Amino acid sequence: MRLSVQYVNDVQGNVQAVQVPVGEWKRLLKSMRGLEQRLKLKSDLTEALAEVERKRAGKQKMESLDEFLRAL
Repeated sequence: MRLSVQYVNDVQGNVQAVQVPVGEWKRLLKSMRGLEQRLKLKSDLTEALAEVERKRAGKQKMESLDEFLRAL
């Protein structure tokens, strides 16, 4: 995907801002939200697997299904 980007410079020529057409901006936001959701899912799964490993290694107490459901 190629973006139509315009740069805003100060009098010294330093880039101060970037302008992107609204349609492209909305598409970028949608893509970013999808990536954030995937990253959160990956993080949650990683933590869940680490918890399983801790429980299997005896470093964390196992709980029954009833205990688990009551904690919700």
